[in-house]
Amino acid sequence: MAGELNTLWGEAVADELVKAGVETAVLCPGSRSTPLTIALSEHPGVNAVSHLDERSAGFFALGYAKRTGRPAPVVCTSGTALANLHPAVVEADSARVPMVLLTADRPPELADSGANQTIDQERFYGGSVRQYRKLPEPEAADRKLRSLRTALSRAVATATGVPSGPVHLDVPFRKPLEPTAPEGAVPKGVPDGSLPEGFDAGDRPATAGREGPFVAVTQGRATLSAPDRDAVTAAIEDAETGLIVCGPADRPTPSRDALASFARASGFAVAADPLSGHRFGPQTIDIAVCGGYDGYVSAVESTPDVVVRFGASPTSKPLRHYLRDSGARQFIVDPGGGWREATFTATDLLVADPTRVAADLATAVDREAGTLATELTDLETAYWSFVGGEEPPEGAVLADAVEFAPDPATVFISNSMPVRDLDRFGRPDEADLTVLGNRGASGIDGITSTALGAGHGTDDPLVLVTGDLAYYHDMNGLLAVARAGVDATIVCLNNDGGGIFHLLPIEDHGGFEEWFRTPHGLDFEHSAALYDLEFARTDDRSRLRELYADSTGADGTQVIEYRTGSQRNHDDRRELERCVAERLGS
Repeated sequence: MAGELNTLWGEAVADELVKAGVETAVLCPGSRSTPLTIALSEHPGVNAVSHLDERSAGFFALGYAKRTGRPAPVVCTSGTALANLHPAVVEADSARVPMVLLTADRPPELADSGANQTIDQERFYGGSVRQYRKLPEPEAADRKLRSLRTALSRAVATATGVPSGPVHLDVPFRKPLEPTAPEGAVPKGVPDGSLPEGFDAGDRPATAGREGPFVAVTQGRATLSAPDRDAVTAAIEDAETGLIVCGPADRPTPSRDALASFARASGFAVAADPLSGHRFGPQTIDIAVCGGYDGYVSAVESTPDVVVRFGASPTSKPLRHYLRDSGARQFIVDPGGGWREATFTATDLLVADPTRVAADLATAVDREAGTLATELTDLETAYWSFVGGEEPPEGAVLADAVEFAPDPATVFISNSMPVRDLDRFGRPDEADLTVLGNRGASGIDGITSTALGAGHGTDDPLVLVTGDLAYYHDMNGLLAVARAGVDATIVCLNNDGGGIFHLLPIEDHGGFEEWFRTPHGLDFEHSAALYDLEFARTDDRSRLRELYADSTGADGTQVIEYRTGSQRNHDDRRELERCVAERLGS
């Protein structure tokens, strides 16, 4: 009976997840998770992706959710398998990305017994998940089935709620785990297609056959009360100068229309992080969107009296320090009530929906642009006129990656230097680019897998720009190119080690090369051959542009390695900083 119950339990799980809005699932091979894997892989409403490495699988699901806003449940077996998902869980928590984890487990009586592949999975991810729940064991009991379905529909709603994040469901199964069909009791309310022959579907309780999710969860949107909105409006209108700052967010936050309306009404310029959803897109034509501030903000003479901030903390350290030292009244708009401002100089936290806040303020505010907006617009124009074509080698790659990307496209940027170079050298443009990165915990693990997961969630062309160490960390993830059917252009910046450490004081330490920059000497052409990918290598910018254009216009996946020297790149970056400061007066 256990095998039959496990099979039907797994099918009930798959059925409820689909009813809750799930379309894709990421399945890792394992024995204990067999009932879940069989059910999800055979459900007609599920696009199942097989991933062999749990760490890469977790990041693949993360990328899919970042691009679509929907979780792709990850299924794994018991034991160390779920430990390998932990890095992706940490990123999903920090970056507020929907994630549902279905970790198979041994039955309770095997706990603390030395049984094979049995560990304590209770609350395994600690505070990194929005919710933990051990699902009921399979049993022919209507109440248990209703409990199972309720837990699943609520889990998806919690993962996609405010703030979004990971949910961990631990799922115990007894042997036999493989599909069987002996005579015996069957729980009511399972999907019709899994009922054994002769079972009367009419015996099911009415509560088990609902059309939509077993529990329909309605998410409200927090708004400011009229007095609070009036107070913020007064602060904006009374200010001589102001600024809008849009930090990293997987979807434009606030919406592009709401931001444009607010910017026009307030007269404020917009400092748009490259991962904000606002540096690129048609709204850049109508409002003052600034993207070069990382390179020139030290030259800004004016300071804002009021700042309205959306999204996570900006990537740019110079911008963060400018805001810290401005003395401005800073409004952080955060629908989850979180605090994502590490200088602790912001003054107000508005716990409300960002799009509603921006739209409401746009109708309430009516003022002229101040001197700061004019100064920023002038500096922005001067900056791009000066640095265009003069970027350091790695900065040039990031500048070209967005300038010559297809329109539309999804562009994924690695942490460490690539995202910083994009912040400094990625010029605002009207092209409809979705630019993503893992800026929650800002690790370099799982970058390739996250990008491929994002690509799996869209029909847009996919571009990944990554560093050599990040590429090395996640070479296992390249298997998803074939197994998940993702085409991508992968640009690997190979400076043979950790070039970002040149920006830190440790550069002058005697052990810098061996213990920090850590040159590896790897030939990545072999990795491309291993996964049957096309490969090209160059150290010339013009040739890179040719290879990039060929790849983004072709089917399949190509790895383009761009060779640079970390010391030269660092020296050129410093020299350009000096020249910009001299030219713009910083």
